Amino acid sequence: MTLDDLRVFVAVCAAGNLSAVARDLSCSQSAVSQHVKRLERETGLVLLERHPRGVVPTRAGRVLQQAATEGLAGLDAALRHLDDLRRGVGGTVRVATGATTVRHFMAAGVAAFRGRHPEAALQFETAGSSRRCLEAVRSHAADLAWVTTGPPLEGVEQRASRELPWMLAVNADDPLARRTSIALEELSGIRHIELPEHSTSRLHLEAHLERHGVRLTSTTSVADWDTALLLAELGLGHAILPALPGWGRGSGDVRLIPIPDLPPLTAGWAARRWDALSPLAVEFADTVLEHLRT
Repeated sequence: MTLDDLRVFVAVCAAGNLSAVARDLSCSQSAVSQHVKRLERETGLVLLERHPRGVVPTRAGRVLQQAATEGLAGLDAALRHLDDLRRGVGGTVRVATGATTVRHFMAAGVAAFRGRHPEAALQFETAGSSRRCLEAVRSHAADLAWVTTGPPLEGVEQRASRELPWMLAVNADDPLARRTSIALEELSGIRHIELPEHSTSRLHLEAHLERHGVRLTSTTSVADWDTALLLAELGLGHAILPALPGWGRGSGDVRLIPIPDLPPLTAGWAARRWDALSPLAVEFADTVLEHLRT
């Protein structure tokens, strides 16, 4: 039983597919299968169930998967620490973020943290969506992730830290721009700019609109909130967006109108286990929250 055997086995359990892992590792499917077979010979147990569309761990496989995942994570953390010592840096914090997260939620906190720890290494990975950020944390690719909090995810702890009320972004010359608020039923007539598909914010929005019988018409979609705001400012449609820090009620050619009947989104930190984070990662997370509150 080798570390490579365990790493490959954990990857197979996560992917549910031997060929996908083989592609990721640039090796043959047979080579991946040999790693699993070696573990099964040494444990004397079947670790994977083969199905037409992939594989799933057996009960014994889940036991080994959990133990191997935790053990490999601890080893990887130790290797990163040794690398920090070799390079003479004071520790590493790996953060998974969405496309606009650092700008809107972290800028002041990152600057303050860097001022206190100029020797620390900060690694930011743009994962593109809260779902992918959570997966990065669960797979040990990141220590922390700033996400739109959602349903519980096995192996990840989420902490809601900030409420984000919903706003309708419109061009300053739009007839709706003079409104102080807008009701849900009035949204049916807007030229909707869709949020990213499968994003937590879009799923949250669609669920509540459907509950109230509101259907939106859209010919435009975007990959992030800032692009939606820009298109609304240009008069190319209306965007339903969470109010991000620094946006206020709009400026220039855009106005942000509250939608009080929509429950706010919540955003916050996610980690595999808070009590297992390094002191440096905890301080980074706390510093970001401290500056968000101010």
